[in-house]
Amino acid sequence: MPVVESLRLIPGGAVAVESVVADPVAFQRECVDAFVASWRARGFSPVTIDNDIGLLERALAALGRPAWEVTSEDVDRVVGDLAVAGRSASTRREYVQIFKGFHRFLQVRKAAEIEAVFGVRLVCPVDEFNASRHVGDDSPAVAPPPVPERVGAFFDFLKTRIAGARKYGPAARDYAMFRTLYHAGLRSEEAALLEISDVHFGRGPFGKLHVRFGKGAHMSGPRPRWVPMLDGLDVLLQWFLADVRPKFPDSPVLFADESGGALHRGTLRNRLRYLMELEGRPAAERFSPHALRRACATHNYERGVDLVAIQQLLGHWTVSSTMRYVRPSATFIEDAYRRAVASTLAELSGEDGTA
Repeated sequence: MPVVESLRLIPGGAVAVESVVADPVAFQRECVDAFVASWRARGFSPVTIDNDIGLLERALAALGRPAWEVTSEDVDRVVGDLAVAGRSASTRREYVQIFKGFHRFLQVRKAAEIEAVFGVRLVCPVDEFNASRHVGDDSPAVAPPPVPERVGAFFDFLKTRIAGARKYGPAARDYAMFRTLYHAGLRSEEAALLEISDVHFGRGPFGKLHVRFGKGAHMSGPRPRWVPMLDGLDVLLQWFLADVRPKFPDSPVLFADESGGALHRGTLRNRLRYLMELEGRPAAERFSPHALRRACATHNYERGVDLVAIQQLLGHWTVSSTMRYVRPSATFIEDAYRRAVASTLAELSGEDGTA
């Protein structure tokens, strides 16, 4: 371990030189704690912080050495091992991104100290050759989102299930919660962190949800947005707040668990999987919470909603991000052609009628 000389003042005014062993493990732990403190200062939600701490610790453990000693070959090895283990492109990218963010923090806050104590000048080992590409680039064959008929059938199943469920509250909550994910195009974490006070029925012609913990650009903190309650979502949430939410303990959380606390985004994913197993559909017809968000984008686009409006609904920074979510059906071109022809014929018919 590196040995650092420090000065200590002793009685009588003399100065003693002491040799202190610098423990890289302890120092990195302190750096991680400081990195996490910076997340809190920038307004990250507690759920996001907990998830990212675990991801960073797994990444550092896999690399097997202090961050300032990690080489490009170490990153290649870890990403390669994840690929061999069958981990998805998005997971590999998350490992690289969280380490890159931590390394950037060290460069900004700790570079001089690391060079003085450990004799290492920080150079980020993530480069153009090992930076995992976006999941949209790595996965061109991502399954299309569920079609409107499939989504409608699932919601019909949830609605029917409410009457015969052993516990009315959770069954009704699931119905309202997953319909909110779909109609508002929310991420799982955004829905889980909604509070009752975030529902504003009087705002705008449909009412709006205040999504306070919208996802921002990488490491930028939450990006709030207002989402209109379209397709009858306002009526659904009025019923939920009046008839369902009182079945749960009193708390600010909108879609609460049975103790009144917020659901974890992983709980939403597991809950959806469980419900589709109860529905009895084959695996090929099942979907994730995020697929509901992609379905919201696609179905609104197919029925003619402006792409910029969908971008604002989903909370994307750019339209190009929204386009990655839109996967029109196989007959989208033909359907658009039929609508255009029908519209033209209707206009011509109207002109003939007034001549």
